[in-house]
Amino acid sequence: MQIGELAERAGTTTRTLRYYESRGLLPARRTVNGYRTYDEDDLRLLQQIRTLQDFGFELEETRPFVECLRAGHPAGDACPASLAVYRRKLAELDGLIGRLQAVRDQVAAQLVRAEAALPGGPDPQCELGG
Repeated sequence: MQIGELAERAGTTTRTLRYYESRGLLPARRTVNGYRTYDEDDLRLLQQIRTLQDFGFELEETRPFVECLRAGHPAGDACPASLAVYRRKLAELDGLIGRLQAVRDQVAAQLVRAEAALPGGPDPQCELGG
């Protein structure tokens, strides 16, 4: 298939495909007349990249998964390098969750303090409302 068909089937743009090609994530095969040509394996690579990016992975983090598929494995996460990326991403997410929980706890504590300081309890009536 040509670049336009691949982009349509993958739900992306030809510009994105050219970018992936320039980064070495998508093979650069050309016909004798210079047209880019792709196959179903390339579509699988793109689906893997897009799925990972939907999960929040950076483009470069998808490389081990793409290389695993290119090596003939049935899934992009069947290789040790892919598993290492998963582990790093989980550690990163755990850190973010911890920081967000700490901020949430601080905001909740501030709300409790602010409500306790209000005359008449935690549900004040707005004097400006009608």
